[in-house]
Amino acid sequence: MKPITGFLLASLMTASLLTGCSTESKPVLSEGQADKLKIVCADFPQYDWMREILGSHADAAELVLLQKNGTDPHNFQPSATDIAQISDCDLFLFIGGESDSWARDAVADAINPEMKYLSLLDTLGSTVKTEEHKDGMEAEEAESDEAPEYDEHAWLSLPRAHAFCLAAASQLGLLDPANAEDYQANAEAYNQKLDALDNSFAELAGSAKQKTLLFGDRFPFRYFVDDYGFDYYAAFPGCSAETEAGFETVVFLAEKVDELGLDTVYTIDQSDGRIAQTIIDNTKEKNQQIAVLNSMQSVTEAQIQNGTTYLSLMQENYDVLKAHLK
Repeated sequence: MKPITGFLLASLMTASLLTGCSTESKPVLSEGQADKLKIVCADFPQYDWMREILGSHADAAELVLLQKNGTDPHNFQPSATDIAQISDCDLFLFIGGESDSWARDAVADAINPEMKYLSLLDTLGSTVKTEEHKDGMEAEEAESDEAPEYDEHAWLSLPRAHAFCLAAASQLGLLDPANAEDYQANAEAYNQKLDALDNSFAELAGSAKQKTLLFGDRFPFRYFVDDYGFDYYAAFPGCSAETEAGFETVVFLAEKVDELGLDTVYTIDQSDGRIAQTIIDNTKEKNQQIAVLNSMQSVTEAQIQNGTTYLSLMQENYDVLKAHLK
């Protein structure tokens, strides 16, 4: 994974300094004003979090989601229209990892001198993890530099979602001071829901006899498993571009299934399950189940319109684990 530009410096800043502009700004949602606050979100998690933070003020803001067609964010390239949306927005939210490395260039080229931006990874600072290459993972071509490879999938950590929502509410309050208290209250109310589900996951993990998750797929759940004390094995790291697992990887993972007595091999959303099934076919029992955990990297506009939310997808993940963990 490519290093995050300026990450070490940005991680030392407070959220209010991660805006790319002066903290002085006019309220744009105040009663009587025609202009709407324009907020652009690169990915679904920030979009859904911002819907919660806006609350009753949602109709007075224009909230734009760029990645809404189910395209894997690792393959997403912003269109000219996307860049134009960012260029004149008031607040731009993005992950700040390899999959949206284009975002920082878009910020630098923005025509709105008062635009604020917030990167998930920059906001989380020292709690950001480097990408891990566990035993058995398919080998990747070595990077030419020795810079750290940061794991960008921090949105799958409920405690980190909590932290980002507070930072996002703060930025929104700077843009619209008249409603800043509402945004803060909305974020705190939403965070209570995040915390409740976080506690449910912790209780589930604490009671589970099986503490290892094995993925016949990419693995974007590093933050998640660390939050709850799980170990894991996987075919590829979270940002891998590989789609085929070699013989050694399959055999290693199949032997781990046998060694640990696992009855489930996990995949992520949009997986065809072929690697998981091949792993199962190489175990002694050959009767394990395949279960899907949602990484929120392929959420579509149609799903959103039908009521899909960040919390609903995390709840689905909880339900899957509850059904398969022994």
